[in-house]
Amino acid sequence: MTYTLAALTGCNSVSPTVHSDSHSTVKSIASTTSTLPAIESNILGTNVSADRFSTDKVSTDKVSADYATADYDKRAQGYDWVGVMVRADGDRQIDIKVRSRSDIKKPTCHFDGKATLMGQDTAHGTIFQAKVNGSTAFFQFKDDTLIIDSSDKYALNYFCSGGGSLAGEYKKLAVGLEI
Repeated sequence: MTYTLAALTGCNSVSPTVHSDSHSTVKSIASTTSTLPAIESNILGTNVSADRFSTDKVSTDKVSADYATADYDKRAQGYDWVGVMVRADGDRQIDIKVRSRSDIKKPTCHFDGKATLMGQDTAHGTIFQAKVNGSTAFFQFKDDTLIIDSSDKYALNYFCSGGGSLAGEYKKLAVGLEI
């Protein structure tokens, strides 16, 4: 059975076909020996698999950086923030560490994990996926922004206290994250 990309975060209300005018053609990345599993029953729909994105010229070094929520710029005023440190771990995997403010408050979020390259296209950027808390989490990198989302909206709450979640938008920082 062949699966195709339906939509990703930011496009969930749209159901384009792979060859629609508003979305680029999605190229296959999986070789015949690929072990990347199809994503089952998630926010992207049941018709998504890891073998339908392009990984031509993908560099995990390109997404390796520190990212933070918008309130990181206001940390001097006491605002809470969450930061994500992304580092290349080979050519198809990244190491992800999520930390929240810990200098004047007890940290509210903590996560350590690895994500595997799912693929890339012009419309969605570069996508990585990881099994997180029994669900699939997506790490989407596009235009100096990281969006973390999951097929189970509560799966990413496990790593934060006080009703927080890892899900959300993070902007790329020009300098390293100050924890």
